[in-house]
Amino acid sequence: MVLVVAAVGTSGSGKTTTLEYLISHLSAEGYKIGSIKHVHHEGFTMDKEGTNTWRYAKAGSKVIVAISPEEIAMLKKTDAALNDLDQVIALLEREQLDVVFIEGFHSLIAKRTDVPKIITAEDEANLKRTLEGTAEPILAVTGVISQNKPQISGFSIPILDLKTDGKQLLQLIKGYLKAKPQQSGKTVK
Repeated sequence: MVLVVAAVGTSGSGKTTTLEYLISHLSAEGYKIGSIKHVHHEGFTMDKEGTNTWRYAKAGSKVIVAISPEEIAMLKKTDAALNDLDQVIALLEREQLDVVFIEGFHSLIAKRTDVPKIITAEDEANLKRTLEGTAEPILAVTGVISQNKPQISGFSIPILDLKTDGKQLLQLIKGYLKAKPQQSGKTVK
């Protein structure tokens, strides 16, 4: 079973920077990492107008796979907004990954108690809004807010600046990796 960890927060709060840090360090240690990014821009497509794959989709193909010497891309055309993140996670589980990081999808992730979360925030007000309705487990708070190291009374979640506390965040993730059920043949790093 793959470990799924989500980074949630508003635009510009540090989600991408946080996940980039975790992915680069964990993959350098040999962990197999996957990631899922929520793109909010209406009309966004990975495909470019006029390409062969775009033409196949326009002709009616619902799934298009493009293969090059360095990568494989699968485009799946859908008429509805994504509301079942588990289907996407199941696709990635076939890759025998150690961790899948999710950026965004707060509305789908917030109530889930099976997904550890990293909250990113710009300031205390932004943090409070993001925490509203967000269920545990919450591993840490990071992002722009962490540069000021605010002391929030009654707040027990660590606020970690990646520059000075990044290793602590990595250890939190590794703790979850050690606790998860292992697939046959896999070893804990």
